[in-house]
Amino acid sequence: MKKSCAKYFSLGLFLLFLNTTGTAGIPVNLLGTAAGQEMPSLAPMLDQVTPAVVNISTRSRVKVKDNPLLSDPFFRYFFNLPQRQRERESQSLGSGVIVDAKEGFIITNNHVIDKADEITVTLRDNRKLKAELIGRDPETDIAVIKVEPTKLSAVELSNSDALRVGDFVIAIGNPFGLGQTVTSGIVSALGRSGLGIEGYEDFIQTDASINPGNSGGALVNLRGELVGINTAILSPGGGGNVGIGFAIPVNMVQDVMHQLIKHGEVKRGRLGIYVQDLTEELANAFGLKNLKGAVVSQVMDESPAENAGLRAGDVIVQLNNRIVDSTGDLRNIIGLLRVGSTVDMEIVRNGKRKNITVVVTEQARQKINGVKISKHLEGAELAIVEEDGTNANRTNGIEVIDIKKDSAAWNTGLRKNDIIMSVNRIRVRDFDELKQAVQRTRRGMLINILRGDGGLFLLVQ
Repeated sequence: MKKSCAKYFSLGLFLLFLNTTGTAGIPVNLLGTAAGQEMPSLAPMLDQVTPAVVNISTRSRVKVKDNPLLSDPFFRYFFNLPQRQRERESQSLGSGVIVDAKEGFIITNNHVIDKADEITVTLRDNRKLKAELIGRDPETDIAVIKVEPTKLSAVELSNSDALRVGDFVIAIGNPFGLGQTVTSGIVSALGRSGLGIEGYEDFIQTDASINPGNSGGALVNLRGELVGINTAILSPGGGGNVGIGFAIPVNMVQDVMHQLIKHGEVKRGRLGIYVQDLTEELANAFGLKNLKGAVVSQVMDESPAENAGLRAGDVIVQLNNRIVDSTGDLRNIIGLLRVGSTVDMEIVRNGKRKNITVVVTEQARQKINGVKISKHLEGAELAIVEEDGTNANRTNGIEVIDIKKDSAAWNTGLRKNDIIMSVNRIRVRDFDELKQAVQRTRRGMLINILRGDGGLFLLVQ
């Protein structure tokens, strides 16, 4: 049975599948003709924009949950129960926006296509095209897919930094699987963060009606230019629209999109610092009044920050002329900068303002071939998942960054992007801990992993 995918959050926040598009330079003709009288209308602009808005349907196979006792590896081993993998087919509906008609690139939300085995795009003229995944970034909930570029229309991208509260916006999407739907409203707020929806949050808030099924769709201005990708709504009852919707700004979308197309992933920069919000108590302790920013609590050795002269206790107030009010602002700016970028930073040290220039570098990851840990991990390339104070919180563990099909590690059940959390109930956060846990193993290994949003155990004998 088809469903309009929606992801729910603790305070009633959930993601939506949306659609919308626009073409820059298209004038909004508010003077249409009806019954011989001039009437205001957005129709001329929408006639140009809506062909670039697509519906996205996905198919995936999901495991059917058994009795928890039957999933316990020790229980299955003791009673010599065979492995069973009951599956069912799942279908989801969402939206996307064509941003490059020549290449066939489409922007959507990561949660729209997450875990999809098959992606189908339906155009406004009802053509159905198979799509391939180019890249996705769960931290910003942005994904790029590609279709055969045949007679496509693309949306023009606007500058979301120029948006102001009160600007009129139009949302186009596929709510509840009804088909393409247009709603209107205004920009209610800018720079919304701290919602706990994504790792990087800088949302446009709008009262344009957005509902489940709209995720991945577009928010356009009255010129038909794309200003955001609709992503989530606030719904205290877990239902539909109550006038509070959120869209990812198109400037953030562009930064991520270019990296996904070029690398298939986002290569985030790092400064090598841990930061915390400048609270009123900290401001008083530092002798700073009426000041907002992010306090540097720790500087990593041999990091770009240390090389630039940044110190613990410094308060970062601006980055590249953008005001930093909180650690969220800092994380959004740094996390979306490309490796090699130069950051002009304004700090307050001992009550005096100072300018520092830092070159953003790529996060260096410690890697190892799994066979050096255990013969059961042959074929897997492992890396330590490390936290950087400027990045979204990540779970410490050992990530499978690559794996060869039909290798020993593959046959144990490990897959790419799995994060090993423990071995035989011993917590592992680095290679030394992983080696020690494996060396204590006599009969087999019970590996606890995180896969996507869920966890599971693998029994290796």
